[in-house]
Amino acid sequence: MQKGPVDRILMLLKMRGEATAALIAEELVITKEGARKHLLNLTDQGLVESSSRSEGVGRPSTYYSLSAQGLSKFPDSHADITIQLLQSIKQLLGENALDLLISDRESKVFQKYNLALSEAKSLENKLDIITRKRTEEGYMAEWKKEAECYLFIENHCPICAAATECQGFCRSELNNFQQLLGPNYTIQRVEYIIDNAPRCTYRIEEKM
Repeated sequence: MQKGPVDRILMLLKMRGEATAALIAEELVITKEGARKHLLNLTDQGLVESSSRSEGVGRPSTYYSLSAQGLSKFPDSHADITIQLLQSIKQLLGENALDLLISDRESKVFQKYNLALSEAKSLENKLDIITRKRTEEGYMAEWKKEAECYLFIENHCPICAAATECQGFCRSELNNFQQLLGPNYTIQRVEYIIDNAPRCTYRIEEKM
């Protein structure tokens, strides 16, 4: 089902972090007046916040971003029950059992992704496939080339509660990314949702 302009604006702000009415109008192929009207309605509903920023000569630009209420439209998957299960595993079976669970998940995820990447001929092919699969899983992923490196970006984390409770999940995902990209590349997480960043960003560089 095709999303309406309001849902698309919320999605765009989640992906971009912030945007002007002009940028939103351009991205959604609607008029600036239409974009402003939707943004004002979303602001009245408490889903969007605005701030003014001076950018040289002329009037300040107004930037829009999601409020805490707006961010809640992109929830963690089954957050409460996930935390309860992880806490129960630690209390009843110990940290080692939780480590075994994470290792088992890491192995299964790697096998699934490695199979999907079997025909990839280049790093960019791999990033296309990983981005598609991560987006299907709710991570709202994208990648882009920047100077001498690549940036792989996850604009949402559907397992944020689990990752916050046990950061072993994040370590295992980073391990998988490294293995999937191969020994010719280094990958480093440079933005981290758990550290209150708006997204998780990974810098990928070819080894010299």
